Amino acid sequence: MKVLYFIQSHKNPEQVCRLVNLIKKSSSNAQVIINHNFSSSYLDLSSLKQFSGVYLIKRDKSARRGDDSVFDIYLNTINWLFDQNFDFDWLICLSGQDYPIQPISDIEAFLATTEYDGFINYWDILSEESPWGKEAGRKRFFAQYISLPQWSKWWLRKVSRIEPFIPFLKIQWRFALIGLEAKSTPFNDNFKCYGGWYWNTLSRKCVYFLRNYLEEHPELLKFYKRTLAPEESLIATVLVNSNQFNLCNDCLRYLDFPSELFGYARSLTIDDYAKIVSSNCHFARKFEPKPDDKILDLLDELLDAKATHKSEATNVVRVREC
Repeated sequence: MKVLYFIQSHKNPEQVCRLVNLIKKSSSNAQVIINHNFSSSYLDLSSLKQFSGVYLIKRDKSARRGDDSVFDIYLNTINWLFDQNFDFDWLICLSGQDYPIQPISDIEAFLATTEYDGFINYWDILSEESPWGKEAGRKRFFAQYISLPQWSKWWLRKVSRIEPFIPFLKIQWRFALIGLEAKSTPFNDNFKCYGGWYWNTLSRKCVYFLRNYLEEHPELLKFYKRTLAPEESLIATVLVNSNQFNLCNDCLRYLDFPSELFGYARSLTIDDYAKIVSSNCHFARKFEPKPDDKILDLLDELLDAKATHKSEATNVVRVREC
C-alpha cells in the first residue's frame, strides 16, 4: 500500500521540512508532494536530499482565502498526479502547518485495513446540523461572487450595512467578495449541497472519481469557482452525492474553530497538548513556530515513545510465538 502526502504551503519553510522529514523517516515508501508558494517564502529542500519520493511543485502566486485559488491548487495537483501516472492508494491532504499526532506507521497501517474509502467531514448545509447555520450556508454557496482587492475590505464592511435591505445582494467583506444571489444553482433533492472541512484523507478511487466528475461536469466547477471557499463544499458535494463510496464523516484532524476567528482555525500551543493527544485524530493543525514551537517537540517525543512501545510489544509477541 502506498500513501501520498500532499502538502500545501506558503510560509514557515523550516516547519515544512520538519514535517516532510518526519514522514519520510517513518515511512520510506511514502511519497510527498509539496506545492509551495515561493512568492511568500523560499523553500530549500537540501536538508531532504537523502530521501527519494519527495516532489516539489513551485508556484509564485499566493492562495487567497475565500476565492477559488485554494481549490485550484488541489485540482491542479491531482490532475498532475494522474497525468504523471503516480502510483498511490491514499492521498492525505495537509498544509505546511499540520503535524501528525499518531505515528506515521500507525496511520498507514490503519489505512491499509480500513473499510472506508475516505475520511472527510461533511454536512448538508441546509440542515439543522450545519455548524454554519442555514442562512450562512446559503449565502456561501447559493450566490455568485467576484473578488475585489484586499484594500476594499473597509469599504465593503460599510456597504454591508445595506445588505439586509437588498435581499439579492451578498457581501463577504472579510474576504473582499461581493456578489448576487444565483438565479439558478446545481443543487436539488437529488444533488444536495454539502459543506465540510477542506483537509481530508481520500482513497485513490475517490480522488479519481472527483477528477473525472469535474471534467465531465464543467458547469458545476464553473459555478463553484464563484462561491465562497469552494474547497469547503465541492469535494464533499461530489463524493457524498455519488453514493458510490463508504465515507467516514470524520477527517481525522484536530482543529479548533473559535467563533471570534470567523471560520479561521486557531493556532495551537503547548496549552492544547492534552486535548490534542487525547483526540485519537491522525493530524492536528495549525501550528506556528511563534509564539510556541515547543508543542512540536512534545509531539515528537510522544510519537517516538509510541513507536518504541509498539516495537517492544511486537518483539514480545514474537518471542512468545517462538
